[in-house]
Amino acid sequence: MSTHETPDLTMDTAFDEFVAAVEQEVRSVGDDEQAVTAAIAGHLQTWLGRGVVIPEPLRAPHDDHYVMYPLHVAEDGSFSIASAVWNVGQETPVHDHGTWGVIGIVSGLEKEKRFVPDVASANGLSFLGEDFLRPGDVEVCCTTDQDVHAVSAASDEPCVGIHVYGADIGTLPRRAYSEDDGSTRTFVSAWAAPTV
Repeated sequence: MSTHETPDLTMDTAFDEFVAAVEQEVRSVGDDEQAVTAAIAGHLQTWLGRGVVIPEPLRAPHDDHYVMYPLHVAEDGSFSIASAVWNVGQETPVHDHGTWGVIGIVSGLEKEKRFVPDVASANGLSFLGEDFLRPGDVEVCCTTDQDVHAVSAASDEPCVGIHVYGADIGTLPRRAYSEDDGSTRTFVSAWAAPTV
């Protein structure tokens, strides 16, 4: 068992099947990010269609900032699965991931704004557009060549999503981008500990 797993909070057998499917795709597809994200998106769509059950402590929002609870982290760090939770009105800074990612919405409404680094613009970013993701929606949120966005809760209830990444996202150094002046800073979106 990974040190990041939550042994006191068990998920259902559908989750175990999802973990096994992701592990199989990561092992068999390897470095082809387009293929692995497409395959994992299909598995996530199937799991969401069956009804995702997340224990309450792993879907609880934090008062001050969004949180990511580790549901599974591969022992070799090759992928991780998180319950990501934004409370009403919370948002991330513009940020990258440094790896591929697939997300699916369990509850609430997620607003995603997409950007691309652009040295010719005043703040170093070009805005590509925004989308809203609803319960049951699945999206390849990032590959390493299309990797910059900001996310917020966009309804009157917390937004809860399943996020799958091609690394241990809770320990991976990433970049946040200032929309004002284009400056960047390095951050780690550390794993949250559930309150039980």
